[in-house]
Order: sequence, then structure tokens, then C-alpha cells
Amino acid sequence: MLDNLIIMGMGGFFLIMALIFFLWARGEERGLNYGLSQRRDLREFLTRWPMRIEPGALRVGGWLSVIIGLLLIIIGGLLLL
Repeated sequence: MLDNLIIMGMGGFFLIMALIFFLWARGEERGLNYGLSQRRDLREFLTRWPMRIEPGALRVGGWLSVIIGLLLIIIGGLLLL
């Protein structure tokens, strides 16, 4: 019984981490866009070239954390039955 709750707790931890990753990506993207929009040369801001992969990578990590967290919670719930 305790083992199942630990698995479900780990799933909850991954969901919390996913939320943190999504918020972090949002902040990175806003900071990057604000910094670029303050420049005189707006070519990089308008064309989005060169690509900045940091916010996208954080979002991918967030989605992976959501998937892992939900799977752990489902597995823990099924083992409780």
C-alpha cells in the first residue's frame, strides 16, 4: 500500500515540475522578446532568426514531465485496486 502511494507521489512531483518548466519557458520567452524589441535593429525580433531553442526545450521537458507524472499516478492507482 505504501509503495503505491510513493509511486503516486512521484507522479505528483513530476506534474509540479512540469508546471515549473512551463512557467520558466514563458518567462524566458518574454524576457527574450522584450530584450530583442528594445534593440535598434529589429530584424532578429521580426524574423525570429536565429532561432532560440531554450523556451521550446523547456516546454518539451514540461510535456515529458506531464506524461511521466500521469503514467505514474495511473499505475499507482491501478496497483491500489
